Amino acid sequence: MGGINEMIRPGFPVTLGHEASGVVAAIGSAVTTLKVGDRVAIEPGFPCRYCSFCLAGKYNLCPEMAFAASPGPGPVVHGTLATFFRLPSDLCYKIPDHLGLDEGVIFEPLAVAIHGLCLSKLKPGQEVLVLGAGPVGLLSCAVAREFGAGRITVVDVNNERLRFAAEELKVSTHQFDSAISVEKNAEALVAEKGLREGPDVVIEATGVASCVQLGIELIKKGGSYVQVGLGKKIVEFPLVVMSEKEITLRGCFRYGPGDFALASTLVGRGKIPLKAFVSKVFPFHQAPDAWEAARKGQGVKFLIQVDGSQT
Repeated sequence: MGGINEMIRPGFPVTLGHEASGVVAAIGSAVTTLKVGDRVAIEPGFPCRYCSFCLAGKYNLCPEMAFAASPGPGPVVHGTLATFFRLPSDLCYKIPDHLGLDEGVIFEPLAVAIHGLCLSKLKPGQEVLVLGAGPVGLLSCAVAREFGAGRITVVDVNNERLRFAAEELKVSTHQFDSAISVEKNAEALVAEKGLREGPDVVIEATGVASCVQLGIELIKKGGSYVQVGLGKKIVEFPLVVMSEKEITLRGCFRYGPGDFALASTLVGRGKIPLKAFVSKVFPFHQAPDAWEAARKGQGVKFLIQVDGSQT
């Protein structure tokens, strides 16, 4: 549930789910871009479209954003783990014919990864360090490669996910050692990978304090650091190191205009191996098993198929 935890209202039931795909069951009279039967990936946040942020092209910052499965602080919207889910037609993205509905689910975390890499201002040939081999971190590796990055290294504690990164994404990997200090981990990574001046771009995809500190410790002077992962509201941060290195630090929240469309383009061209990210599809009645498998970090992405839908 990640960053949603602090917004939960005790006693207020909310249907979960925000990464989703489906088949169009009905359309409004003014809809011209979709027809019944179309398979679509869903962008699950509905901005007001009229505030200063929306008009500036930053609708992900809209204070009135109604986001699926979010109980606040904006309007309450139930999630996508339901037989039907209503949304505006321009937030539906047709899934290419050669892809399944299961792959369409991955559009959402892929859009997050795209947004983070766009914020980084990555230039071709630059070195990228990704902290965290969860779905967004792994997808960030894939996007960085498509954006022309040089060497890409991903760091995590989970050997299974690091093996996935090496075999499926062909990126460099390093296992974080929780038993030693951040400084010692940084030294080990530099020695193993020969980072020299450090990575040009750091994508932090965990929100864990030790990984935040590791990223700042390792980044090249003048580098670009993007905080994609959401964790505790307050963490200990190496402020002096950040200043001395004159790094550019950016926050990253969900996705903005063009990110879902670019995700659709990349997967449509076969650039991102979405099928490999789907570890298992659970039927709806086994949803607790899916969450337990995800909690244990046994694979990359576990999906839940609502009764009556197709993969």
